[in-house]
Amino acid sequence: MLRSMFSAISGLRGHQIMMDVIGNNIANVNTVGFKSGRVNFQDILSQTLHGATAPQGGLGSINPAQIGLGMTVAGIDVLQTQGNLQSTGKTTDMAIQGDGFFIESDGSQTVYTRDGAFDIALDGSLANPASGLKVQGWQADAAGKIDITQPITNLVIPIGQRTTALATSTVNLNGNLDAGVAVGATVPTTMTVFDSLGIAHSVKITFTKTAANDWSWIATKDAADAGIAIAQTPAPPTNNGTLTYSTAGIETASTGSLSFTFPDGATATMPAINFTQMTQFSGTSQPAGQTDGFTSGTLVTFAVGNAGQLSGVYSNGQTQVLGQIALAGFLNSAGLLRAGQNNFAATSASGAANIGTAGTGGRGTVMTGALEMSNVDLATQFTGMITAERGFQANGRVITTSDEMLQDLVNLKR
Repeated sequence: MLRSMFSAISGLRGHQIMMDVIGNNIANVNTVGFKSGRVNFQDILSQTLHGATAPQGGLGSINPAQIGLGMTVAGIDVLQTQGNLQSTGKTTDMAIQGDGFFIESDGSQTVYTRDGAFDIALDGSLANPASGLKVQGWQADAAGKIDITQPITNLVIPIGQRTTALATSTVNLNGNLDAGVAVGATVPTTMTVFDSLGIAHSVKITFTKTAANDWSWIATKDAADAGIAIAQTPAPPTNNGTLTYSTAGIETASTGSLSFTFPDGATATMPAINFTQMTQFSGTSQPAGQTDGFTSGTLVTFAVGNAGQLSGVYSNGQTQVLGQIALAGFLNSAGLLRAGQNNFAATSASGAANIGTAGTGGRGTVMTGALEMSNVDLATQFTGMITAERGFQANGRVITTSDEMLQDLVNLKR
């Protein structure tokens, strides 16, 4: 009798824990990045009435006879399955499609999360506004280069930060020069070059046909631009030169170089000039110049790629890589320890974090403007609730029945 009562008590306790887990799951049905839990039961000690025996003589084997002494909770698993993605339209909201975790730190402790409801903190760092924990990754250098072999650090998005200007270093001429025009015909084109202070200057290049397949060119400044000086030298030719074409209209040789000085105090430059994309065919002359360089600008917004790369967009139209979000993978993600605030902590069961970029090493891709919702399935939870209730009720009935049997036993003596 007493064995059945104590077994039923263990059943009551186990099903109460099951109900606690289900209640927590349902409570977090709308928690961003939440992963539901699942209870597993197992039996515990069994009292052996007699053991097993092997076949002897004309008798067959005898199986053991045991009475179970109840159950216990074998474990509470964390189901690390994908939750539904919900679009938010907010640039700083991020979700992981696939496996992996965002990495957050307060400078002393590192935690892992699927909650990508981030924002830009007052110091420009990408952080979780609910906890203040900062998102980890690799910060790009001034040239936009990222070294993922370095330790991860806080990611900073310096909105409003001004970039330095970049002087023009390369001039590419492309388009067509009309092969049908007479010798002596001229074709002009203009382009914009930048000095080291970021000031734009207008430069005019004029092509003059000197023979059937030969053209000369000369660079001059816009008459209204007093901030640039373009001097002409004959040998070797500077800011002027020649172009030679084959009978197939392809440029075969060119001479000349560029050299600009700036009375406004900017550093003198000697941009490389490239004519290989210019052709000479019959048709309208349409030369065009493309240059690098840009004026100074401020960071106005940013975008996140599927690989977790942060790209800044500046007011001068330029884009530059700002950093790379790091993701962590685990051999046994179910072994992570819930650390509160939608975070997990690594344990000896989960193994060490395998840190890398999105889309590599089994880590998922980063989706911007979306959040991963809870993976709690209400239908499953309500079914589990009924199961837990009935299990609890049945174990309670065992205690009641055992009590009645003990009462009958006591009443045998009157």
